[in-house]
Order: sequence, then structure tokens, then C-alpha cells
Amino acid sequence: MRRTLALNGEVRTRVSAYAIVTSAGRLLLTRLSESSPIFPPGAWHLPGGGIDPGEQPGQALARELREETGLDLTSARLVAARTYAVTRLGVSWHLVGLFYAAEVAPGSAAVTETNGTTDAVTWLPITDLGDASGTALSPAAADALHLLGEGGPDYQRW
Repeated sequence: MRRTLALNGEVRTRVSAYAIVTSAGRLLLTRLSESSPIFPPGAWHLPGGGIDPGEQPGQALARELREETGLDLTSARLVAARTYAVTRLGVSWHLVGLFYAAEVAPGSAAVTETNGTTDAVTWLPITDLGDASGTALSPAAADALHLLGEGGPDYQRW
């Protein structure tokens, strides 16, 4: 078994649920704020986040989607799971991301959570994203592009 150890020997584990929401060739993305604990601030990320103790993944997905985009989840289907080893602000993380193909109710996207890990939400054309676009994507958002077949990183772990 391979283990990643932090300087102090501690690795924090977090399980998160992420929504891959597309509409008319666009992908719904959120921008990470300065309070992002795992991925760097300013990167475009998938709506979603940590699953609270006792919370079911689908419930967490719906809650996070509402907080970060103001949109209501109407359906979700698990399509993939990925893991990430990240060190940020002196903390080593083992993140497990559950990716859902999701649909949302009609409405305008707007961040509803105050002082959270998201400071913006937008629909970006999928064709404008990818390695050559210059758009800063979180590893999870880049993986979502790969899952969509839109030129995300070509990882050997697939």
C-alpha cells in the first residue's frame, strides 16, 4: 500500500460529490475563493464539495449545488470516482471525488453561500476549456473535461 505522508505524518481525508452540469455546449463552473482548503483559489472548479458526516452523497451534491450556484438539482447519475493527493497551506489531503452527471432546474446561476469556498459561478463554453485554453481549472474540473471527452489531461489512471 502506498501512503502519502505530510510533514507531521498526518493526511486528512475528504470525500466530495461533484456535479458535471452541461447545457447548450457549456459547463457550469464555480471559482474557488481564498478559503478553499484543498485546490488553489481562483481556479474554476465543479460545483460540489465535502460530504458531511451522516449525509448521503446525493444530499451533499444537492446542498452544495444550491449553495454554490443557487440552482436546484433535478437528477444525478454517478459516472466516476477519482482520488487526489494535494498539499495546501501545510495540510496534506487525500481527496476522493465522486463525479455525477447532473441536471438542474431552470434558473439563473448565483452563489448563495456567504464566506464559502466559492466566489463566482458561470457557464463556460466547453470548447473554450482544456489544456490550451489558458483557463485555470482545478484538477477535478480538468478530469470532468476528460470524462466529457473534451481534451482534458490524458492521465494514465483512466
